[in-house]
Amino acid sequence: MLVVGGLMLGTTAVFPSFAADATAPAAKPDAAKGEQLYTNGDPSRGVLACVSCHGAGGNSTIPANPNIAAQPHEYLAKQLSDFQLKEGAKVPVRSGPEGNPTPMTAIVQQLTPQDMANVALYLSTQQLKEPATAGQKSLVERGERIWRAGLADRQVPACASCHAANGAGIPAQYPRLSGQFPSYIQEQLVLFQNGYRNNSEPMHSIASRMTADDIKAVSDYAAGLR
Repeated sequence: MLVVGGLMLGTTAVFPSFAADATAPAAKPDAAKGEQLYTNGDPSRGVLACVSCHGAGGNSTIPANPNIAAQPHEYLAKQLSDFQLKEGAKVPVRSGPEGNPTPMTAIVQQLTPQDMANVALYLSTQQLKEPATAGQKSLVERGERIWRAGLADRQVPACASCHAANGAGIPAQYPRLSGQFPSYIQEQLVLFQNGYRNNSEPMHSIASRMTADDIKAVSDYAAGLR
């Protein structure tokens, strides 16, 4: 869920150090500390303010950067961790096109698990104020069919079975897709399909059985759900 799109860092990028603390959070997530980090970053550690890309309270105005307000905090924390380049790994499990790190990899590299949990909890409490919408009437019928019924001939399950009929997702398991930018959903499905986003085997398997037209249609339909 959590990107971001935009320009991709080259495969030769060098990260000065790994996450400051690879252990599990020692304390309960703190939304107030999460808001502080989200809004102001931490210049002493080279941590950029999340708000500069994802907007106030996770309401993005740029389709390349997803809306992350009101997402389940467990899901957000996992995605932030998956962007990190772990010690001994060549690439993060959430990579961009052609397997290149996304800008998020450099941004989250200095975050601790506690930082990520704090930011995720803060974002989960925010309201999605300006959700994206579906934009192509010609895709509605196909998108709706895939969302509600799947594609039985290719063993593609209904998206609604995991992401809910209204696209709200299932807390702690599956992200909210309603109101997400259709271009972002489409990009993530393609990354799952190609294996560059390698943090959900079920999604890789599902996306690999979808055509480009299937992906475009269901991405647009999902964005318009409420």
